[in-house]
Amino acid sequence: MDSFITDLKNKFNRGNIYVQFIYINVGVFIITALLNILWTLFNRNGAFILQYLELPAWTTHFLKQPWSLLTYMFMHAGVLHLLFNMLWLYWFGQMFLSLFSSKHFRGLYLLGGICGGVLYMLAYHVFPYFSTSLYYSYLLGASASVLAIVVATAVRAPEYRVNFMFIGSVRLKYVALFVVITDLLFITSSNAGGHISHLGGALAGWWFASRLSGGHDVTAWINRILDWLLNLFSHRVPKKPKMEIHYGDKSKDYNYNARKKQQSEEIDRILDKLKKSGYNSLTTEEKRSLFDASKK
Repeated sequence: MDSFITDLKNKFNRGNIYVQFIYINVGVFIITALLNILWTLFNRNGAFILQYLELPAWTTHFLKQPWSLLTYMFMHAGVLHLLFNMLWLYWFGQMFLSLFSSKHFRGLYLLGGICGGVLYMLAYHVFPYFSTSLYYSYLLGASASVLAIVVATAVRAPEYRVNFMFIGSVRLKYVALFVVITDLLFITSSNAGGHISHLGGALAGWWFASRLSGGHDVTAWINRILDWLLNLFSHRVPKKPKMEIHYGDKSKDYNYNARKKQQSEEIDRILDKLKKSGYNSLTTEEKRSLFDASKK
């Protein structure tokens, strides 16, 4: 058992940021499912416990569990719900990291979920259509966060082509447009809350990508909070003794710094080309360099 857990930890630490978020979503689903089964075995209804992690539409309930604005985006209603979201997160996570950084990914995942949740609660209070379901409606799922990733990728590389079974090659901008229009058409369906939150996530993705092109990162505040929390946690963990470092030839340091500077200048050149001419204008080598840089 210890070796299994250690293996999972190693895979988690070695994985890209989108793989780590998939691990988190799957882990939360398994834990909550097992707790629900255990509760059922004792003839208890565990649904009310899980509702404390889901996002309520009614603000009175939300004020009693404000953490649900974050926890709901890691919850899923079933295996198919989880599988669909994680497949999209895996496919578009790879494309996203070829255009943005890992910190942008984690920040936008949370921002998309927050915007989706806020729009969901706002819509249920504003439109009379939802008045009868306001008091008992709850939201869960990573869809809003995933849509933020999809739309941000489409805004940055709209002409990038993705292949679909039975359909063929489709430009990314049309994929994002189709998803957004579909959600608009189904905001009065039985899953109205889910489709409304998707639109909030899509808006967050568009907001992030368009503002970043102008030099402003709307996820910076989220990443500052996350970094502060990670640093706070790491300070509480006992540190290993520092290793003694012997400094060698200074010429090696100079050569290393020169290579780093050259690589940085090359990435800046590729990003300028991407901004002016789009993703398809990049050569295979430039795409590979951009992807390798995103993982650092």
